[in-house]
Amino acid sequence: MKTLDSIPTGKISRATQLVKTGVKVGGNYLKYYGEKLVDSATTKDKLNKENAADIYDGLKNLKGSALKVAQMLSMEKNIMPKAYVEKFSLAQFSVPPLSAPLVRKTFTRYFGKTPDALYDSFNAESVAAASIGQVHKAEKDGKKLAVKIQYPGVADSISSDLALVKPVAMKMFNIKGKDSDKYFKEVEGKLLEETDYLLEVKQSKEITEACAHIPHLKFPKYYENLSNERIITMDWMEGEHLSEFTNRNTDTETANKLGQALWDFYMYQMHVLKQVHADPHPGNFLVSAENDLIAIDFGCIKKVPDVFYVPYFELAVPENINNPEVFSEKLYELEILKPEDTQEEIIFFSALFHEMLSLFSQPFHHETFDFSDENFFGNIAQLSEKYSKDTEIRKMNGNRGSKHFLYINRTFFGLYNLLNDLGAKVTVNRYKSYSASKL
Repeated sequence: MKTLDSIPTGKISRATQLVKTGVKVGGNYLKYYGEKLVDSATTKDKLNKENAADIYDGLKNLKGSALKVAQMLSMEKNIMPKAYVEKFSLAQFSVPPLSAPLVRKTFTRYFGKTPDALYDSFNAESVAAASIGQVHKAEKDGKKLAVKIQYPGVADSISSDLALVKPVAMKMFNIKGKDSDKYFKEVEGKLLEETDYLLEVKQSKEITEACAHIPHLKFPKYYENLSNERIITMDWMEGEHLSEFTNRNTDTETANKLGQALWDFYMYQMHVLKQVHADPHPGNFLVSAENDLIAIDFGCIKKVPDVFYVPYFELAVPENINNPEVFSEKLYELEILKPEDTQEEIIFFSALFHEMLSLFSQPFHHETFDFSDENFFGNIAQLSEKYSKDTEIRKMNGNRGSKHFLYINRTFFGLYNLLNDLGAKVTVNRYKSYSASKL
């Protein structure tokens, strides 16, 4: 793969790259409408493929938050067209890496030394490159290490990148101008945290130590003396990317074992630690030769305050969902309903969220849940399509819900999709027995 000797870091240079991408997308639309005039049966499949390719090609050389947004969108399988999901998923672990000279320059800037002076051996060719950083193999004192290097300028460009993608995001997700800042501030804050590698090392150590007792779950060790604000050194973990494993695996028992470890990991974080690894995409998990699950990235951690946690999970209880008085009370607590809502808005959004929550909370209504259930995911897809086409939503105040929904919902959608890819059946409350032994 071609390497990069530089990354646009200035606001103008990055904006120029995005404008060029926009021009290409505009040309694709003109071509599509021209073909549509000639043949009314023309579908948007070709348009989506061309747009997805052009947008990804424009973002992959920018790196940073612009590419991170594409990575996040690749997880929205029930919202985004398939062409976008397939292309944007490459942002998880397959983008053009930094060249060797730029890697050495980064080490010299932040360590005052070249990588060859820090490690016994260092492979200048990266083994994985994603939206915010890339990974290299190294060795020191007989240990195999993974060294994650952040791309230059990523942290400094987050605010300007989000300002550029904000209009597109607002249109795509029907976010109105009024009160929209709280959502974008939440995204900006999380992206800034992801560029703070000292914070990532601290979070990684805290969560891996707290979750070390969960069966069939492994983590790397982190080395603070070989880490700083832009470089992280950890154990090299041998394993197969989760997505590669799920593509070839036919063993139900192994799938259930890995799925249970993944589920317990998330439930323990959510309910016991009240903070959660909010980036559950396949690139952040490996499967070892012993078929244990390995979690390798803790840059995006979402703390779950009680003011959100309590009503959120109270609405996972069928008795509460089906009690109109309790249901309404929780919707106000979660900022889904607002004091200034009209009666029409109260009725509409109460019905919408009743339907959504009744479906999405189903895994919590059972002792065990089978995430290979095609009906469950088919119903989610149908519901997403139904409301994406609902013209009433566009007419109403679409900013609904606490800012905490952004990353908590992202966490659960990502977790559900990973478990579906595995085809796993899990015991829902098994994490409680691990909690008791730990506490």
